Amino acid sequence: MPSPPVAFVGGTVYASADEPPVLDGVVLVKDGKIAATGRRSVAVPHGFEIVDCSGCTIVPGLWNNHVHFFERKWASASEIPAPELASQLQQAFSRYGVTSVFDLSSPWENTRDIRERTELGEVAGPRIRSAGEGLVSPGALPSETVMRMMGVMPTPMPEVRDAAQAVDATKTLLKKGADGIKLFVQGAPSGAPAFSAEIISAVAEEAHRAGELVFAHPATGDDVLTALRGGVDVIAHTTPHSGPWTETIFETVREQKVALTPTLALWKYFARHDRLSAQEQITNCALEQLRGWVSAGGTVLFGTDLGAVDSDPLPEYELMEAAGMNFPQILASLTSMPAIVFGDADEAGRITPGGSADLAIVRGDPESDIRALANVRFTLRAGRILYS
Repeated sequence: MPSPPVAFVGGTVYASADEPPVLDGVVLVKDGKIAATGRRSVAVPHGFEIVDCSGCTIVPGLWNNHVHFFERKWASASEIPAPELASQLQQAFSRYGVTSVFDLSSPWENTRDIRERTELGEVAGPRIRSAGEGLVSPGALPSETVMRMMGVMPTPMPEVRDAAQAVDATKTLLKKGADGIKLFVQGAPSGAPAFSAEIISAVAEEAHRAGELVFAHPATGDDVLTALRGGVDVIAHTTPHSGPWTETIFETVREQKVALTPTLALWKYFARHDRLSAQEQITNCALEQLRGWVSAGGTVLFGTDLGAVDSDPLPEYELMEAAGMNFPQILASLTSMPAIVFGDADEAGRITPGGSADLAIVRGDPESDIRALANVRFTLRAGRILYS
């Protein structure tokens, strides 16, 4: 059930990433919706609890658009006691202001169980979209021994060799209720080649026919270009280990409406055992790829690859800023852009009367110090306080 009516008063309100902030603002929340927003002069109706947000910033609920529920802690989700599952979801998401996530490959039935428990209100947690199990080349899956070492539950994934198999796997996932399709475009250690443009195009056509999006996990710049030409909707990573992206990639981005989830902190995390110079080289290459994407007019979606990295989004915020993105651009990648890309622009991604009361209230001013964006005081989803 939604929380009782609340008036959040005195904070700086970013109703959306493309509007100037309202200083000393008010956001009224009632019945899970935004009742009103504006300056402090907005009258607070009788019966509203007043929460002083002086020194805070109020933004729409945040989205993490690249997560995984494949860690062992999520296994047998239907059997995890509600308080424990709620605590895990809070530690991973709501403590950082996240109210919506997109899972890009995990055991579908298990992720669906988590989603159902949150949607029924049994467990407090974010909105969850999922691509189910990703499609891979033959032999691309790590061994169970490696998965155990990585903390990952055994996750059978569809291995496809040609376009016909890829289409069949896509139809099966969508029939089960998946919200998109994830393609691990890169080849496999077994020697299987990367997915061809024919395979990618066949999957994209089938998914788009059903009104769903296609995500591509590339390993190289060539993978990115093949995925773009194949009609994917979201490139799920930068590829700093393959060197700078070519102008051909950026020309293709200019021609197509494609989004990128850069996952910059992932590469720095993976390189943590290497020499400092090697870490800097990988990080700087990823930053340049993101700069080029933004300069080409490409859409950016925030995502951390949670499950492969820790929950704290701050390293990603700082690296996006280092790549030249300002606070409104970073905020858009967390709010309005995913709402647009995933078809929720009428309901989410901004603070507007009648819209869902998804809010993140942070201490400080992220416009002047991006670190404030990770210093969350309250997280609300549909008016329900997930974190305080």
